[in-house]
Amino acid sequence: MPSLLLTGASRGIGHATVKRFSEAGWHIVTVSRRSFAKECPWPGGADNHVQLDLARLDEVAAAIPHIRSRLPGGKLHALVNNAAISPKGPAGRRFGSLDTELPLWQQVFAVNFFATIALAQGLRAELVAARGTIINVTSIAGSRVHPFAGSAYATSKAALAALTREFAADFGPSGVRVNAIAPGEIDTAILSPGTEAIVDNEIPMRRLGSPAEVAATIFFLCSPEASYINGAEIHINGGQHV
Repeated sequence: MPSLLLTGASRGIGHATVKRFSEAGWHIVTVSRRSFAKECPWPGGADNHVQLDLARLDEVAAAIPHIRSRLPGGKLHALVNNAAISPKGPAGRRFGSLDTELPLWQQVFAVNFFATIALAQGLRAELVAARGTIINVTSIAGSRVHPFAGSAYATSKAALAALTREFAADFGPSGVRVNAIAPGEIDTAILSPGTEAIVDNEIPMRRLGSPAEVAATIFFLCSPEASYINGAEIHINGGQHV
C-alpha cells in the first residue's frame, strides 16, 4: 500500500487531495496545526494525524521520528506540501512588502517554505526507499502581484517554485521526482471578496477551479503515468496566467 504525507488536510485543496488518494487505497498521514477534523471522512484519519505547528521549525524537526513511525515499511511514496498561511489585515486588507512586519515575514516563510525543506530533508531516506515524489503547492501569486495575496505569501510561493527546481535536481539521481502545482482562483473557503471580478475579467474559462480538479492533478503527478515529469510547475488556473 503506497503512503502519502500531506500537510494542511482539513479543508480545501488538502481535504480534496486526501479524499482522492484515500479512494485509491493509499495509506494517509496528515499534518496540521489543528486537531483532526471530524468532517474528514477517510479511514484511520484520526489515528494517522499529527498535530503540529509548521511555524515552529524546531518542533517540525522533533516530530520527524513520530511521522516516520506512521509510514508502513519505512517508505514514503508521496509528500504533498500543501499547508500555507496568508495573513490579512482588518477587513481582509492585503499586506504589502512595505507594511508587513519582519516577524510576520518570518512566520509566513516558516510555514510556506522552510517547513517544506525540514520535511523533505527529514524524510529523505523514506522517499528514496519508495522512489517517491514530492509535490509543492505554489500559487499564481508566486509569479505576479495579486490583488488579495500578501507580499510575504507571494514571495514565499516564488521561493517554493525555485526550491522545487533545486529539489528536482538534487533528488533526481535517487529516483525521487519533485514537481509543483500552481493553483489560481479555486473555490475554497479562503476566497477573498472581489474574486468575482477576477473570474469575469482575467480567467478565460470564466469560472473558478474546484479542489477536486487540483487534487486530480496532484494524483496524476504522483502516479506512474507521470514518471518522467520532474522539476515542473503545473498551472491550474483556467488560463489566468496567459
